[in-house]
Amino acid sequence: MLEGKRIVIGITGGIAAYKIAFLIRILKNKGAEVKCILTPASSDFITPLTVSTLSQNPAYINFWNKDNGEWTNHVELGAWGDLMLIAPLTANTLAKLAHGFCDNLLTATYLSAKCPVMVAPAMDLDMYDHSTTHENLSALEKHGVKLIPVEEGFLASGLIGKGRMSEPETIAEEIERFFINRESMKGQKVLITAGPTYEAIDPVRFIGNHSSGKMGFALAENCLERGAEVILVAGPTQCKLEHKNLKRIDIRTAEEMLTVTKKHFPECSGGIFAAAVSDYRPKDIADQKIKKYDAEMQIIMVKNPDVLQTIGATKSEKQWLVGFALETNDAVEHGASKLKKKNLDLIVINTLEDEGAGFGHDTNKITLLDINNKTTKFELSSKKVVANNILEYLLTLKK
Repeated sequence: MLEGKRIVIGITGGIAAYKIAFLIRILKNKGAEVKCILTPASSDFITPLTVSTLSQNPAYINFWNKDNGEWTNHVELGAWGDLMLIAPLTANTLAKLAHGFCDNLLTATYLSAKCPVMVAPAMDLDMYDHSTTHENLSALEKHGVKLIPVEEGFLASGLIGKGRMSEPETIAEEIERFFINRESMKGQKVLITAGPTYEAIDPVRFIGNHSSGKMGFALAENCLERGAEVILVAGPTQCKLEHKNLKRIDIRTAEEMLTVTKKHFPECSGGIFAAAVSDYRPKDIADQKIKKYDAEMQIIMVKNPDVLQTIGATKSEKQWLVGFALETNDAVEHGASKLKKKNLDLIVINTLEDEGAGFGHDTNKITLLDINNKTTKFELSSKKVVANNILEYLLTLKK
């Protein structure tokens, strides 16, 4: 799977750097091309000669060659790779990446990279457990960086705990899985809804909800990374996403969302309906701003069309459909009812009873319920991780 793949490895100054020699050998044996960038401190743990010999490419350390004055083009390095891996990732370099510092060739190449980036942290258990470290790791995940989790075991300090860099074999497996996933939805077209809908009361007021659109956009990004074409139907949101295979259609109301989804779903392989659609809308919309004359105001509401149920009724045997259920109580029971009623293959259930889940957060905690009545729970994670978990599950379900 790695034949001809171009991998840029960034090596930082941690004791685990010696393991990168084994990783380079594994990747080369699998057919990958490898170029390595070392921070100056990393050469205390692994020599540039070792890296250069194993990778069969120069070992890049500085912006220029002091012997001949030749410039090392970090932009070209960033554009060369199909994947950039930073391993080991020390706490120091982690902080730099999270905050955009650019004081060496490795950090400059990271900021220039056009390809996906993976990182494999390595540090002592107290450093890894520090709140700042977790904030920095979360920042990288928000920027789309894939985290290879640390392992637990014997550390250089003599302590035992979390902080060990994943073993070279594990990292190589993660890289292979990345390239497999990259084409796992190739040839599919996916319709995704995201964000809230707003229902006007008058020209300046509306009824809506607190959905940010982050979950739907994370799902769209993950589908694009897997090679799919995506039609993203977005309610009012500040979220942004650009990709050559993305078609974004902005809507405002539930009726507008229904019109767009009915038009485009027949051409799609499936749909993921993550939008929080308003259940009701005002019966009458005032032409002018309503003035506050009276102590009370009554608004008569009428039911909106159920977008997901309408689409579910039209789904063909070859199509698949995923819905969301945000609940405040009895979440799984309500989700099971919606799964059947709306003709879904999979429903993503979350509840406001769980801290960090639901609207506005960068995290989510979900339970998946599939058409076979199988329930799978996931721990609180970033919405990017949650999106990946949903797609992994869906693809396994539809095999």
